[in-house]
Amino acid sequence: MRRPRPSVGKVATVIEVRGLTKHFGSVLAVDDLTFDVAPGRVTGFLGPNGSGKTTTMSMIMGLNHPNAGTVTISGQRYQDLRWPLREVGGLLEARAIHPGRSARTHLAVLARYNAIDLKRVDVVLDQVGLSDVASKRVGKFSLGMGQRLGIAAALLGDPATVLLDEPVNGLDPEGIRWIRTLCKGLAGEGRTVFISSHLMSEMALTADQLVVIGKGRLIAQTPVADFVARSSSQSFRVRVSDTSAFVAAIEAIDGVVSNNGDGSMVVTGVDLVAIGDAALAKRVAVYELAAQASLEDAFMELTSASVEYRGAS
Repeated sequence: MRRPRPSVGKVATVIEVRGLTKHFGSVLAVDDLTFDVAPGRVTGFLGPNGSGKTTTMSMIMGLNHPNAGTVTISGQRYQDLRWPLREVGGLLEARAIHPGRSARTHLAVLARYNAIDLKRVDVVLDQVGLSDVASKRVGKFSLGMGQRLGIAAALLGDPATVLLDEPVNGLDPEGIRWIRTLCKGLAGEGRTVFISSHLMSEMALTADQLVVIGKGRLIAQTPVADFVARSSSQSFRVRVSDTSAFVAAIEAIDGVVSNNGDGSMVVTGVDLVAIGDAALAKRVAVYELAAQASLEDAFMELTSASVEYRGAS
């Protein structure tokens, strides 16, 4: 079943997190956290280790109870949904499966308890690439196969909302690309897709929107491009018709230009608009002008004060 896309110009909010707070003893894991997740797009959930991502996702799924605040899915708490698996699919711990069961049996049990047509079992096994090992015991599965089975369980009820915590763990490059395609496809059907990952390069290719937290607090809720643009390390790759005139124009506005050795240049210290205006003022044709700051650069810079665990340098 393909779900309708949200109407253009009016984006509904499906997941609403309001003032969410969670203590584990003396440890404040989530601190007055508020954000929204809308349908029709992939929303990435980022934060350093220990920032509260998994705790937040578990509270959305009703597995942990907040000390304060609320979280709802389509206006209801997860635990109040009549058929949760048919409305919200979640992957939080892929290997939480009895090792003696086969993949097909595991999914069939979930289907029976959630009044889901058993035909969906074979549909999702095929969707995640496990049809050939459907009768194999889960205890014999590799980490990547376990991830695929966890995702199959999340998709079993054909839910409108999908939450995936670190879905690419243990997957090979083909599997990582498959996850990216899957998430984009689900969002394209109008579903709400909320995923966390430590792979910044992959999140940059997959997510449309970001929710970034550190030490349990919200740092940013913004489109990916806007988040990257906030990085002070942003640079631009430029190709122009007249290098000398262009360099003089950029240096005149306190920009810095370095040569790449392939006919292109890297400009730092000024923004995209300033670069274009400077070139126009000197009648220099611009053949290429592309931002080079990465999501990883922006993430490292903007979460530096929220990192709890640092390696020795």
